[in-house]
Amino acid sequence: MVKSNASSIVAEISPAHAQRLPPLTVLCGPTAAGKTAAALALAEHFDLEVVSADSRQVYRLMDVGTAKPSSEERARVPHHLLDVVWPDEPFDVARFVALATEAIDGILARGRLPLLVGGTGLYVRALTEGLAEAPGADPLLRRRLEAQAEAEGNAALHRRLAAVDPAAAGQLHPNDRVRIVRALEVFELTGRPLSSWQQAHGFRARNYRLLKIALSPPRSELYRRIDDRAAAMLQGGLVEEAERLLQAGYDPRLKALQTIGYREAIRLLEGKVSREAALVELQQATRRYAKRQLTWFRADSEMIWVDSAKDSDKIQTLMAQFHAV
Repeated sequence: MVKSNASSIVAEISPAHAQRLPPLTVLCGPTAAGKTAAALALAEHFDLEVVSADSRQVYRLMDVGTAKPSSEERARVPHHLLDVVWPDEPFDVARFVALATEAIDGILARGRLPLLVGGTGLYVRALTEGLAEAPGADPLLRRRLEAQAEAEGNAALHRRLAAVDPAAAGQLHPNDRVRIVRALEVFELTGRPLSSWQQAHGFRARNYRLLKIALSPPRSELYRRIDDRAAAMLQGGLVEEAERLLQAGYDPRLKALQTIGYREAIRLLEGKVSREAALVELQQATRRYAKRQLTWFRADSEMIWVDSAKDSDKIQTLMAQFHAV
């Protein structure tokens, strides 16, 4: 719930030493919580532009499965960091931070307000609190770890990570190969767990004066929205979109195509599941993902929670007070 005194909230999250920093409002929360609708509602009251903090909406050709804002919605409000790379191009958090920072600087230079919107918690944290200075990628080592994952399975790599970095392993799903490989890469390069690098950094760097708002509908409503969205995606062309990607020559093992929605659609195209089973798998996987998102954002003590995107008046009050400081 939002605290009744918006001014006191702004005072808490905007200490005197931060007043000279540029302002940034963050609107985050789990998938299907209504972030896009809330952002569009705010745009009716504030002169703002949206910066997407979604790790999948950066990919071109992937619209249905990522619930990307429609062309009509983008016409209403400028959006940044959509359709940045092709599905087989690398994209990581460091590149996100660089591009998002550039976009925010441009928005502020135009005299408008930046609104960071998305559910990728790592992207939000890295942009607002800084990146841990862990070593960069080692292509040879990464290819070796990827080959091991192919040969032994993702679960085997996750067990290996749990043995050397239980803190990192505890935060990652066993099928999150990209981040498991990265954590193992850091450990092999430095002999030091990735979680140790992150703990030492503490994510305490501040580049913005922040207002952080998280949408969290009641659990039953959120799950209903997730189930309805999954069904709408299948009805609205998700399978056809996945088929076009495969026909264009994209490998189904690509990171982008192993994410929720595309993974299930490809299994359906390969005849491994029925359409009904694919829908159930998609709904279940999305609910699990939403739970992980909520866990991540709830660990942030600065987050201000609202019960649902319908509480637009409360969000408007918070933003008005924040930008009046």
